[in-house]
Amino acid sequence: MSLRHYLRRPPAITAAEAIRLAADGALVVDVRRTFEWNRAHIPDAVHMPLEELPERCLELPDDRLLITFCTGGIRSAGAANLLAENGFDAVNMSRGLIDWRAAGGPLTPP
Repeated sequence: MSLRHYLRRPPAITAAEAIRLAADGALVVDVRRTFEWNRAHIPDAVHMPLEELPERCLELPDDRLLITFCTGGIRSAGAANLLAENGFDAVNMSRGLIDWRAAGGPLTPP
């Protein structure tokens, strides 16, 4: 990923919106590293670490909204921009897992 993916602000949603959209069929894409994923993750999320995203993004469905997230929302902002550039409908969950937990979103047990 290049620096330009972080220079633009992608469409962003709150964790509460992400919870609702995921329940309606949006796919959550976790771009955190494997050790972070192993601690806890959102059920039914796809794990695609940011460093793998450029090569693996074509594995993602192109007929669903993709919600990118990380721990705090910085890495996932770049991921959402990269996905949008590749033709996906993607948004960033701002403030990431921090707000997901605060909004009462489900997590796998650590």
